[in-house]
Amino acid sequence: MDQDGINSKDFIIGALIGGIVGATTALFLAPKSGRELREGLTQQANAVKDKTTKLTNDAYEKGTQFISIAKEKTASASQAISEQSAQIIDKVKEISGSSSEELTEQQLEVREEEVSDHQAVMEGTELNKEESIKDLEENIVKSNA
Repeated sequence: MDQDGINSKDFIIGALIGGIVGATTALFLAPKSGRELREGLTQQANAVKDKTTKLTNDAYEKGTQFISIAKEKTASASQAISEQSAQIIDKVKEISGSSSEELTEQQLEVREEEVSDHQAVMEGTELNKEESIKDLEENIVKSNA
């Protein structure tokens, strides 16, 4: 996916440079006075500026959309993990309450380890979510630069 982004960016840059070179060449080869030539160059420069501004705004809007989608998906995943963790904790409490005589100390430790492992996975997911959001924001800033 990164390769496709680079190729698209290179294509757009190449198209803009090619358009500028072509327009400039056409203006220089056309028989016009200096004043007409300068006016034509000014018009072409303004057109390129407008197109560049539009492309920049479009890229920024798409980047903002991607960030909001990523935030929504990570929030829903985090919520699902929290719910599953709560269910596991409830089951452990239920098991320990209903058959506390049958459970040995070792079994309780194993269940507590399972819960702490699940909580560690949740914390890792939170960190990955924050890193993903930061990466997306950095990519948007780089693409706008």
